[in-house]
Amino acid sequence: MQKAIKRYFPVFVLPTLIAFTIGFLAPFVLGVYLSFCKFTTVTDAKFIGLSNYAKILGDGDFLHSLWFTALFTIVTVLLINIFAFAVAMLLTKNIKGTNIFRTVFFMPNLIGGIVLGYIWQTLLNGLLSKWGQPLLSLSAKNGFIGMLILLMWQQIGYMMIIYIAGLNNVSPDLI
Repeated sequence: MQKAIKRYFPVFVLPTLIAFTIGFLAPFVLGVYLSFCKFTTVTDAKFIGLSNYAKILGDGDFLHSLWFTALFTIVTVLLINIFAFAVAMLLTKNIKGTNIFRTVFFMPNLIGGIVLGYIWQTLLNGLLSKWGQPLLSLSAKNGFIGMLILLMWQQIGYMMIIYIAGLNNVSPDLI
């Protein structure tokens, strides 16, 4: 059996390796190279060194965006994991209808990102129309909270399933 695995290993790995190289590795390397270039199209790229990085580090909008992204990442990672763990703890108890609740919590993860965006846009437009306020007039703080709710709504179910799988393998005495 081991001989067969060693013998046919390249046959099974090669298609995945080719796809990974074409779909991820080559564009990544090209993107890193282009970050050191000035260009209009990929074919007319001229190497200029670190000046692109010097330019963005001096740009206030970029630094604000970087800070905003870092804050959003930290807050979402913490809140998603805290809520998912709490829901997983509740759903590992012997409560009637646990499987239905697991399904309901996991369902937003099955919806694609674009469809999810349209659903929330429709919901928010309907909600905000009650106050006569368009979606685009919201403040940055409200936008941050809205994106936070959206991502948490989609990801808590996924993380909950992972935590449930882990909790089911932990001794009840430890819990």
